[in-house]
Amino acid sequence: MEVRYRIRRPVALTVGFSIRGFTALLGPSGAGKTTVLKALAGLVPAEGTPFAGLPPERRPIGYLPQGHLLFPHLTALENVRFGLGTPGEAGRRRALALLERFGLADKADRRPHRLSGGERQRVALARALARDPELLLLDEPTASLDAPARRGVLEALLEVVAELGVRALVATHDPELAQAADRVVVLYRGRVLEEGDPRTVYTRPRSLTVARLTGFENLFPGRVEGIDQGGLWVATAAGRFWLEAPPRPPGTPVVLGIRPEEVLFVREDRPLAPALAPNVRTGRLLSVRPRGAQVAVRVALSGLTLRVLLPRHVQDRLDLVAGETRRVVLKPRYLQLFSPEEAPSDSSDSPS
Repeated sequence: MEVRYRIRRPVALTVGFSIRGFTALLGPSGAGKTTVLKALAGLVPAEGTPFAGLPPERRPIGYLPQGHLLFPHLTALENVRFGLGTPGEAGRRRALALLERFGLADKADRRPHRLSGGERQRVALARALARDPELLLLDEPTASLDAPARRGVLEALLEVVAELGVRALVATHDPELAQAADRVVVLYRGRVLEEGDPRTVYTRPRSLTVARLTGFENLFPGRVEGIDQGGLWVATAAGRFWLEAPPRPPGTPVVLGIRPEEVLFVREDRPLAPALAPNVRTGRLLSVRPRGAQVAVRVALSGLTLRVLLPRHVQDRLDLVAGETRRVVLKPRYLQLFSPEEAPSDSSDSPS
Protein backbone atom coordinates (compact mmCIF):
# COMPACT_ATOMS: atom_id res chain seq x y z
CA MET A 1 0.00 0.00 0.00
CA GLU A 2 1.41 3.37 -1.05
CA VAL A 3 0.77 6.42 1.15
CA ARG A 4 0.99 9.83 -0.50
CA TYR A 5 -0.49 12.54 1.72
CA ARG A 6 -0.36 16.27 2.04
CA ILE A 7 -1.66 17.44 5.41
CA ARG A 8 -2.15 21.13 6.19
CA ARG A 9 -3.41 20.95 9.78
CA PRO A 10 -3.01 20.48 12.71
CA VAL A 11 0.60 20.45 11.43
CA ALA A 12 1.90 20.73 7.88
CA LEU A 13 3.17 17.41 6.53
CA THR A 14 3.95 16.03 3.10
CA VAL A 15 4.74 12.33 3.26
CA GLY A 16 5.20 9.44 0.88
CA PHE A 17 6.07 5.87 1.87
CA SER A 18 5.07 2.22 1.46
CA ILE A 19 3.27 -0.02 3.94
CA ARG A 20 4.41 -3.62 3.56
CA GLY A 21 3.39 -6.19 6.12
CA PHE A 22 4.11 -4.93 9.61
CA THR A 23 5.53 -1.41 9.08
CA ALA A 24 6.90 0.80 11.85
CA LEU A 25 6.63 4.58 11.56
CA LEU A 26 9.60 5.59 13.68
CA GLY A 27 10.34 9.09 14.91
CA PRO A 28 10.74 11.30 17.99
CA SER A 29 7.85 13.05 19.72
CA GLY A 30 6.49 15.84 17.53
CA ALA A 31 7.63 14.26 14.27
CA GLY A 32 4.04 13.91 13.01
CA LYS A 33 3.49 10.17 13.50
CA THR A 34 0.08 10.46 15.17
CA THR A 35 -1.07 13.01 12.57
CA VAL A 36 -0.24 10.57 9.76
CA LEU A 37 -2.24 7.81 11.46
CA LYS A 38 -5.20 10.12 12.04
CA ALA A 39 -5.09 11.19 8.39
CA LEU A 40 -5.25 7.56 7.28
CA ALA A 41 -8.15 7.03 9.67
CA GLY A 42 -9.96 10.05 8.24
CA LEU A 43 -9.81 11.98 11.51
CA VAL A 44 -7.80 14.90 10.12
CA PRO A 45 -8.15 16.29 6.58
CA ALA A 46 -5.54 15.18 4.04
CA GLU A 47 -5.07 15.26 0.29
CA GLY A 48 -3.82 12.15 -1.48
CA THR A 49 -4.08 8.39 -1.34
CA PRO A 50 -5.21 5.94 -0.05
CA PHE A 51 -8.87 6.38 0.96
CA ALA A 52 -9.17 9.82 -0.66
CA GLY A 53 -12.52 11.40 0.18
CA LEU A 54 -13.89 8.47 2.19
CA PRO A 55 -15.46 9.30 5.55
CA PRO A 56 -13.92 7.54 8.57
CA GLU A 57 -16.72 4.98 8.91
CA ARG A 58 -16.22 3.75 5.34
CA ARG A 59 -12.47 3.28 5.54
CA PRO A 60 -11.37 -0.37 5.83
CA ILE A 61 -9.18 0.23 8.84
CA GLY A 62 -8.81 -0.79 12.45
CA TYR A 63 -7.47 2.00 14.64
CA LEU A 64 -5.94 1.81 18.10
CA PRO A 65 -5.05 5.29 19.38
CA GLN A 66 -2.69 5.93 22.28
CA GLY A 67 -4.16 4.36 25.39
CA HIS A 68 -6.50 1.42 25.06
CA LEU A 69 -9.73 3.51 25.32
CA LEU A 70 -11.80 0.51 26.35
CA PHE A 71 -15.31 1.10 27.66
CA PRO A 72 -14.97 0.65 31.44
CA HIS A 73 -18.56 -0.57 31.90
CA LEU A 74 -18.24 -3.34 29.29
CA THR A 75 -16.52 -6.70 29.60
CA ALA A 76 -13.59 -7.69 27.38
CA LEU A 77 -16.00 -9.67 25.19
CA GLU A 78 -18.46 -6.77 24.94
CA ASN A 79 -15.68 -4.34 24.06
CA VAL A 80 -14.60 -6.54 21.15
CA ARG A 81 -18.21 -7.06 20.03
CA PHE A 82 -18.67 -3.29 19.98
CA GLY A 83 -15.92 -3.01 17.38
CA LEU A 84 -17.38 -5.93 15.46
CA GLY A 85 -20.92 -4.60 15.13
CA THR A 86 -22.32 -8.11 14.49
CA PRO A 87 -25.34 -8.92 16.70
CA GLY A 88 -26.42 -12.24 18.16
CA GLU A 89 -24.55 -15.48 18.66
CA ALA A 90 -22.47 -15.03 15.50
CA GLY A 91 -21.03 -11.82 16.90
CA ARG A 92 -20.32 -13.44 20.23
CA ARG A 93 -18.45 -16.34 18.63
CA ARG A 94 -16.44 -14.00 16.43
CA ALA A 95 -15.46 -11.78 19.39
CA LEU A 96 -14.53 -14.79 21.50
CA ALA A 97 -12.36 -16.17 18.69
CA LEU A 98 -10.48 -12.87 18.52
CA LEU A 99 -9.90 -12.89 22.27
CA GLU A 100 -8.66 -16.46 22.00
CA ARG A 101 -6.08 -15.40 19.39
CA PHE A 102 -4.63 -13.07 22.01
CA GLY A 103 -4.80 -15.66 24.80
CA LEU A 104 -7.68 -13.92 26.57
CA ALA A 105 -10.64 -16.28 26.15
CA ASP A 106 -10.64 -16.98 29.91
CA LYS A 107 -10.81 -13.23 30.62
CA ALA A 108 -13.82 -12.57 28.35
CA ASP A 109 -16.19 -11.69 31.23
CA ARG A 110 -13.82 -9.31 33.00
CA ARG A 111 -14.16 -5.55 32.86
CA PRO A 112 -11.05 -3.47 32.06
CA HIS A 113 -10.26 -2.61 35.70
CA ARG A 114 -9.79 -6.32 36.40
CA LEU A 115 -7.26 -6.77 33.58
CA SER A 116 -3.54 -6.01 33.58
CA GLY A 117 -2.12 -3.30 31.32
CA GLY A 118 -0.92 -5.85 28.79
CA GLU A 119 -4.29 -7.64 28.83
CA ARG A 120 -6.18 -4.38 28.27
CA GLN A 121 -3.94 -3.58 25.33
CA ARG A 122 -4.55 -7.01 23.79
CA VAL A 123 -8.32 -6.57 24.18
CA ALA A 124 -8.01 -3.24 22.38
CA LEU A 125 -6.02 -4.92 19.60
CA ALA A 126 -8.69 -7.59 19.26
CA ARG A 127 -11.35 -4.86 18.98
CA ALA A 128 -9.29 -3.04 16.31
CA LEU A 129 -9.11 -6.27 14.29
CA ALA A 130 -12.79 -7.08 14.70
CA ARG A 131 -13.80 -5.49 11.39
CA ASP A 132 -11.29 -7.51 9.32
CA PRO A 133 -9.53 -4.30 8.27
CA GLU A 134 -7.30 -3.93 5.24
CA LEU A 135 -5.06 -1.73 7.35
CA LEU A 136 -4.42 -1.77 11.08
CA LEU A 137 -3.25 1.53 12.61
CA LEU A 138 -1.57 1.43 16.01
CA ASP A 139 -0.34 4.50 17.87
CA GLU A 140 2.45 3.69 20.37
CA PRO A 141 0.83 0.37 21.36
CA THR A 142 3.61 -0.57 23.79
CA ALA A 143 4.54 2.84 25.19
CA SER A 144 2.68 2.60 28.52
CA LEU A 145 3.60 -1.01 29.30
CA ASP A 146 6.37 -2.43 31.44
CA ALA A 147 9.05 -4.56 29.77
CA PRO A 148 7.42 -8.02 30.19
CA ALA A 149 3.99 -6.75 29.07
CA ARG A 150 5.58 -4.88 26.15
CA ARG A 151 7.27 -8.01 24.89
CA GLY A 152 4.08 -10.04 25.30
CA VAL A 153 1.95 -7.53 23.39
CA LEU A 154 4.56 -7.21 20.65
CA GLU A 155 4.85 -10.97 20.19
CA ALA A 156 1.07 -11.41 20.11
CA LEU A 157 0.70 -8.53 17.67
CA LEU A 158 3.35 -9.85 15.28
CA GLU A 159 1.90 -13.36 15.34
CA VAL A 160 -1.70 -12.29 14.75
CA VAL A 161 -0.85 -9.77 12.02
CA ALA A 162 1.20 -12.42 10.18
CA GLU A 163 -1.50 -15.05 10.63
CA LEU A 164 -4.29 -12.81 9.37
CA GLY A 165 -2.20 -11.29 6.59
CA VAL A 166 -3.32 -7.76 7.44
CA ARG A 167 -1.13 -4.73 6.79
CA ALA A 168 -0.22 -2.77 9.90
CA LEU A 169 1.26 0.69 10.41
CA VAL A 170 2.59 1.26 13.92
CA ALA A 171 3.67 4.70 15.13
CA THR A 172 6.46 4.27 17.66
CA HIS A 173 9.67 5.55 19.15
CA ASP A 174 10.41 2.10 20.62
CA PRO A 175 13.55 0.73 18.89
CA GLU A 176 12.73 -2.86 19.89
CA LEU A 177 9.35 -2.65 18.17
CA ALA A 178 10.77 -0.94 15.09
CA GLN A 179 13.54 -3.54 14.69
CA ALA A 180 10.95 -6.34 14.83
CA ALA A 181 8.96 -4.87 11.94
CA ASP A 182 9.04 -5.98 8.30
CA ARG A 183 9.71 -2.41 7.25
CA VAL A 184 10.61 0.83 9.00
CA VAL A 185 9.85 4.39 7.91
CA VAL A 186 11.80 7.16 9.65
CA LEU A 187 9.79 10.37 10.10
CA TYR A 188 11.45 13.55 11.30
CA ARG A 189 10.07 17.08 11.41
CA GLY A 190 7.18 16.22 9.14
CA ARG A 191 9.06 14.40 6.40
CA VAL A 192 10.21 10.89 5.63
CA LEU A 193 14.00 10.67 5.80
CA GLU A 194 14.43 6.99 5.00
CA GLU A 195 12.53 3.73 4.64
CA GLY A 196 13.51 0.10 4.17
CA ASP A 197 14.09 -3.12 6.06
CA PRO A 198 15.04 -2.51 9.72
CA ARG A 199 18.43 -4.21 9.49
CA THR A 200 19.57 -1.85 6.73
CA VAL A 201 18.09 1.30 8.26
CA TYR A 202 19.55 0.56 11.70
CA THR A 203 22.99 -0.60 10.61
CA ARG A 204 23.57 1.39 7.41
CA PRO A 205 21.57 4.64 7.72
CA ARG A 206 22.03 7.07 4.86
CA SER A 207 22.10 10.28 6.89
CA LEU A 208 23.46 11.64 10.15
CA THR A 209 19.96 12.42 11.45
CA VAL A 210 18.73 8.87 10.86
CA ALA A 211 21.90 7.54 12.49
CA ARG A 212 21.13 9.53 15.63
CA LEU A 213 17.49 8.43 15.65
CA THR A 214 18.41 4.75 15.32
CA GLY A 215 20.98 4.57 18.10
CA PHE A 216 24.40 5.59 16.77
CA GLU A 217 25.77 6.87 20.08
CA ASN A 218 29.31 7.28 18.71
CA LEU A 219 29.41 10.10 16.15
CA PHE A 220 32.69 11.98 15.89
CA PRO A 221 33.76 14.86 13.62
CA GLY A 222 36.62 14.09 11.27
CA ARG A 223 38.21 14.80 7.92
CA VAL A 224 39.16 12.55 5.02
CA GLU A 225 42.95 12.23 4.88
CA GLY A 226 43.41 9.95 1.92
CA ILE A 227 42.33 6.95 -0.14
CA ASP A 228 44.07 3.62 0.32
CA GLN A 229 43.37 -0.07 -0.39
CA GLY A 230 39.81 0.53 -1.53
CA GLY A 231 38.89 2.56 1.54
CA LEU A 232 39.47 5.85 3.30
CA TRP A 233 41.67 7.19 6.05
CA VAL A 234 39.75 9.56 8.33
CA ALA A 235 41.47 11.78 10.89
CA THR A 236 39.69 12.39 14.22
CA ALA A 237 40.63 13.69 17.65
CA ALA A 238 41.51 10.07 18.53
CA GLY A 239 43.80 9.60 15.54
CA ARG A 240 43.40 8.08 12.07
CA PHE A 241 40.96 5.30 11.28
CA TRP A 242 40.63 3.23 8.13
CA LEU A 243 37.25 2.10 6.85
CA GLU A 244 35.61 0.63 3.81
CA ALA A 245 33.85 3.53 2.05
CA PRO A 246 33.43 5.06 -1.42
CA PRO A 247 36.12 7.62 -2.37
CA ARG A 248 35.82 11.19 -1.10
CA PRO A 249 38.24 14.03 -1.79
CA PRO A 250 40.97 14.51 0.83
CA GLY A 251 40.06 17.31 3.21
CA THR A 252 36.31 16.59 3.07
CA PRO A 253 34.70 17.12 6.50
CA VAL A 254 32.81 14.04 7.66
CA VAL A 255 31.27 12.45 10.74
CA LEU A 256 32.61 9.02 11.67
CA GLY A 257 30.05 6.75 13.30
CA ILE A 258 29.79 3.34 14.91
CA ARG A 259 27.03 1.73 16.96
CA PRO A 260 27.92 1.00 20.61
CA GLU A 261 27.02 -2.69 20.09
CA GLU A 262 29.68 -2.96 17.37
CA VAL A 263 32.68 -1.64 19.28
CA LEU A 264 34.88 -4.56 20.38
CA PHE A 265 37.34 -4.96 23.22
CA VAL A 266 40.63 -6.60 22.24
CA ARG A 267 41.11 -10.06 23.70
CA GLU A 268 44.67 -9.99 24.98
CA ASP A 269 44.77 -13.79 24.97
CA ARG A 270 44.11 -13.96 21.22
CA PRO A 271 46.15 -12.70 18.24
CA LEU A 272 44.79 -9.61 16.53
CA ALA A 273 44.35 -9.62 12.76
CA PRO A 274 46.99 -7.29 11.23
CA ALA A 275 44.33 -5.51 9.17
CA LEU A 276 42.68 -4.28 12.38
CA ALA A 277 45.85 -2.81 13.92
CA PRO A 278 45.31 0.76 12.56
CA ASN A 279 41.93 0.93 14.28
CA VAL A 280 43.01 -0.23 17.73
CA ARG A 281 43.01 2.37 20.50
CA THR A 282 43.91 2.28 24.17
CA GLY A 283 41.55 4.03 26.55
CA ARG A 284 40.63 4.38 30.19
CA LEU A 285 37.30 2.97 31.33
CA LEU A 286 35.25 5.83 32.75
CA SER A 287 32.27 3.72 33.81
CA VAL A 288 30.95 0.16 33.62
CA ARG A 289 27.22 0.02 34.34
CA PRO A 290 24.39 -2.46 33.82
CA ARG A 291 21.80 -1.54 31.21
CA GLY A 292 19.14 -4.20 31.52
CA ALA A 293 20.63 -7.50 30.32
CA GLN A 294 23.57 -5.62 28.78
CA VAL A 295 26.50 -3.63 30.14
CA ALA A 296 27.20 -0.03 29.09
CA VAL A 297 30.83 1.07 29.12
CA ARG A 298 32.30 4.53 28.54
CA VAL A 299 35.89 4.63 27.32
CA ALA A 300 38.01 7.79 27.31
CA LEU A 301 40.18 7.95 24.20
CA SER A 302 42.43 10.83 23.20
CA GLY A 303 39.95 13.66 22.75
CA LEU A 304 36.84 11.45 22.49
CA THR A 305 34.54 9.40 24.66
CA LEU A 306 33.50 6.08 23.15
CA ARG A 307 30.34 4.28 24.21
CA VAL A 308 30.25 0.47 24.13
CA LEU A 309 27.31 -1.84 24.78
CA LEU A 310 28.20 -5.44 25.67
CA PRO A 311 26.17 -8.60 26.21
CA ARG A 312 26.39 -9.64 29.83
CA HIS A 313 28.25 -12.87 29.01
CA VAL A 314 31.02 -10.84 27.34
CA GLN A 315 31.43 -8.70 30.45
CA ASP A 316 31.54 -11.87 32.53
CA ARG A 317 34.50 -13.00 30.42
CA LEU A 318 36.31 -9.63 30.19
CA ASP A 319 35.62 -8.49 33.79
CA LEU A 320 35.90 -4.81 32.90
CA VAL A 321 36.41 -2.44 35.84
CA ALA A 322 36.10 1.36 35.81
CA GLY A 323 39.47 3.09 36.02
CA GLU A 324 41.52 0.44 34.27
CA THR A 325 43.08 0.74 30.80
CA ARG A 326 41.87 -1.48 27.96
CA ARG A 327 42.26 -1.70 24.19
CA VAL A 328 39.30 -1.37 21.86
CA VAL A 329 39.03 -1.94 18.12
CA LEU A 330 36.72 -0.21 15.65
CA LYS A 331 36.37 -2.74 12.86
CA PRO A 332 36.40 -1.08 9.40
CA ARG A 333 33.25 -2.96 8.33
CA TYR A 334 31.25 -1.39 11.19
CA LEU A 335 32.49 2.18 10.77
CA GLN A 336 30.40 4.55 8.67
CA LEU A 337 30.77 8.02 7.26
CA PHE A 338 28.10 10.70 7.26
CA SER A 339 28.00 14.19 5.86
CA PRO A 340 27.96 16.80 8.63
CA GLU A 341 24.37 17.96 8.00
CA GLU A 342 24.47 19.82 11.28
CA ALA A 343 27.22 20.64 13.75
CA PRO A 344 28.29 17.22 15.07
CA SER A 345 28.58 16.90 18.81
CA ASP A 346 31.04 14.80 20.81
CA SER A 347 28.86 12.34 22.70
CA SER A 348 31.11 12.73 25.72
CA ASP A 349 28.84 15.53 26.92
CA SER A 350 25.75 13.31 26.81
CA PRO A 351 24.41 11.60 29.90
CA SER A 352 25.35 7.95 30.19
